[in-house]
Amino acid sequence: MPVSDKLNLITDVAGLKVGNTDDEKLRSGVTVLLGDEPMTAAIDVRGGGTGTRDTHALGYEGAVEQIHGLVLSGGSAFGLDAATGVQSYLREKNIGFAVGAARIPIIPQAILFDLLNGSDKDWGRRPPYQDMAFAACETASVEFALGTVGAGFGATTCNLKGGLGSASVTTSNGITIGALAAVNAVGSVTVGDTPHFWASPFESGTEFGGRGSPASIPTAALTPQFKGGAGESTTLVIVATDATMDRPMLKRLAIMAQTGLARAIYPVHTPLDGDIVFAVSTGKKTVGDPVRSLSELGTHAANVTARAIARAVYEAHPFRTDPKGLPAYKDIHSGAAK
Repeated sequence: MPVSDKLNLITDVAGLKVGNTDDEKLRSGVTVLLGDEPMTAAIDVRGGGTGTRDTHALGYEGAVEQIHGLVLSGGSAFGLDAATGVQSYLREKNIGFAVGAARIPIIPQAILFDLLNGSDKDWGRRPPYQDMAFAACETASVEFALGTVGAGFGATTCNLKGGLGSASVTTSNGITIGALAAVNAVGSVTVGDTPHFWASPFESGTEFGGRGSPASIPTAALTPQFKGGAGESTTLVIVATDATMDRPMLKRLAIMAQTGLARAIYPVHTPLDGDIVFAVSTGKKTVGDPVRSLSELGTHAANVTARAIARAVYEAHPFRTDPKGLPAYKDIHSGAAK
């Protein structure tokens, strides 16, 4: 499998930056994706309980062809305030959709539920997510941390601490595809209680431990386990590429990337989930035959999505103020395979 020799992050797609802000007391955070230039984007929704803002701008009927950033946030519906922080940051730089002399940054957003993770959410009159998003923009870079950070800070799965993950791939013809995932899944990213990841067939090197697949799937691992109650779980993904794609092509890319969630999480796309995949293009490289190219790129998009999800859990650490809480992967499965 061709793999990027760069950072193994979504920012291997040139022109993208990611910023994270989080708060230990709040046990929540914000992740921002910014482009050096406006990006074409689409969305595919599979979960039964999503929370979004301005995603209508990504529909075929929308008048706005490009966006200026994307936001993933904790905080459930309260976190939807984060996009305002990104708009404020970009407005100061005169970036946005032109309406006469005005500039309106178009910032679609999706949120995950982390309100019941034992944190202090008594933030007073106004949620902190707008200010957190502004701060995330100020720190946006091509290099960023994974695990318990940003939108993945307060995330959990049914058996382990969740988090923020990323991965990338460069195809044989030089197209780069990256994925960014905030994993707050209702199911499990590992094969039951084993150290093996459901996504292990797609792993690059030892990016999430190198343990490979189990010799056989334990029967208990096939019994669905669920976290919490209805509406408490979501996996949010952004897939990005430098291939030139219009919105219909990106919609298909997002649809194919959803396969990565099915490869990495068990179960997935349930009524308890708010699972969403955004797809964005910086449009820097041309593709050949559109059908064949989209088929190939969609396959890679699914693979990097699965890898990003596994890395989110692999790199996570438990809440420092709650050492007896849900364990992190490395707490119970230390080290890589020998």
